Amino acid sequence: MGFIQSPPELAPQFDDDRVLRRFLDRQVPEEVRREITPSLREMGELAAGKLYELSLRHRNDEPTLTSWDPWGNRIDHLEVNAAWKEYAKIAAEKGVVGTAYERKHGAYSRIHQFALMYLFAPSTQVYTCPLAMTDGAARTLETLARPELRDRVLPHLIHRDPAQAWTSGQWMTERTGGSDVGLSETVARETADGWRLFGTKWFTSAVTSEVTLTLARPEGNPAGGKGLALFFLELRDPQGRLNNILVNRLKEKLGTKNLPTAELTLDGTLAEPVVGLNNGIRNMANMLNITRTWNAVVAVSSMRRGLALARDYAARRVAFGAPLSEKPLHLDTLAGLAAEYEAAFQLVFEEVRLMGRAALGEISEEEQRVLFAIQPLTKLMTGKQAVAHASEVLECFGGAGYVEDTGLPVLLRDAQVLSIWEGTTNVLSLETFRALQRENAWGLLSEKVKRHASAAKDSRLKNLAETTLKATGHALEWVSRTGPNEPRAFEAGARRCALTLGRCLALSLLIEHAQWELDHGGDPRSTHAARRFAEHGVDLVVDTANLDADAALALG
Repeated sequence: MGFIQSPPELAPQFDDDRVLRRFLDRQVPEEVRREITPSLREMGELAAGKLYELSLRHRNDEPTLTSWDPWGNRIDHLEVNAAWKEYAKIAAEKGVVGTAYERKHGAYSRIHQFALMYLFAPSTQVYTCPLAMTDGAARTLETLARPELRDRVLPHLIHRDPAQAWTSGQWMTERTGGSDVGLSETVARETADGWRLFGTKWFTSAVTSEVTLTLARPEGNPAGGKGLALFFLELRDPQGRLNNILVNRLKEKLGTKNLPTAELTLDGTLAEPVVGLNNGIRNMANMLNITRTWNAVVAVSSMRRGLALARDYAARRVAFGAPLSEKPLHLDTLAGLAAEYEAAFQLVFEEVRLMGRAALGEISEEEQRVLFAIQPLTKLMTGKQAVAHASEVLECFGGAGYVEDTGLPVLLRDAQVLSIWEGTTNVLSLETFRALQRENAWGLLSEKVKRHASAAKDSRLKNLAETTLKATGHALEWVSRTGPNEPRAFEAGARRCALTLGRCLALSLLIEHAQWELDHGGDPRSTHAARRFAEHGVDLVVDTANLDADAALALG
């Protein structure tokens, strides 16, 4: 007999997810839960069954680009696999975007929507990328666009009929780079038949979408971000021809290989301004806040998927005379993974909860200011967690975790982009502090951490609350001391400080949830998760920095 191992299997993902179900029990009224549970249960079954099977069967079916037809005509036809088309159909029908805008359950509609997406995401080859940009475009058009444009496009972006549903792109990255958007070179020129765009978009992840939002600089506008304007365009004309868009090539990437990512040239592309002819970056803020939230939810959902597979495998894999599920060292590893996941989940879905209330004006001014600050914070923290988490998950499978046709390595390859998309960790660290400064939210964030941590009544949780408050105080004291006086030292330490604030807020939320669990049934698992999460380190701030030595070390 040869060497044979049993592959991991997925149980229905909603019923198998204690953390999601208990969050809903705590945060969503019973009558709303009764109404939304069937859709979540159905999505959980699809995620463990049909969708997961499609993702494994079509994992090597990458998109293809045909630039020319047999008669020498430039067609730039992009073809995606059969699974990708099925994801589009199911996403529309199940309201993975539309649920948030139907607002059937008021502020809880965002929780419902992101719970659907959280279950859908890990089985769908990063189809969440165009969905995220569609959600961002929908919110931008809903809040900023003139009525004619909004009423023409928005219904398609949130439609449940696959024949009527559109997805949107978000074209920002150019050859000058992604983070410093103010350097964008695309020009907008007003002509007799409307505005036309000329330039190159170096990294676009929704070339199969029907529409997109993009940035361009109207001729005569000044350099920098304020001189850019936000434009809307349709990718094809009524005959199906590209709108003066050339697809130069598809990107060859480390991961997200089923996602068609391309370099485009806009050569007189017809477009229309969304709102005004300047301040494009500011006007795109709604879209960025939405897509960063999607990034964070995808990060948490990928952590959950890796944990689900590793847990199932631990009961199947026998080594050295016993299943891995009976090996203390392996259980210690899984417990650490579970702790990081539970803290990340509470952080991300707190952001989602606040977003739902903010969309309906049910949020206080103070909560809104904090929300603006924690959106980049949540994205940067979970993006880093997801990569480390996926790496550890693969190791739980030994050699099988490194073999492509097990379907496991994709967890790590796809996770890596989550710390890059929508702003790298360093960029978002600085952006977090700009948001805290702009919103004057330093004290508000500290109070939020304190409020959640103070829910602790159990002695174990009270000790963890003290750890959280001490680390938060240290981080904010470091900011107040270093920021005004040592700008270079502040920038050098911004990443560590931002991660500290993110972990403090996550721990405080997990403490609050753990106390609720103890009060409502006595389940101690979230309490143990909070302990393990704290033991992994919360306070990452370094009080002293030797910048010259670091520079010498960094540059060799």
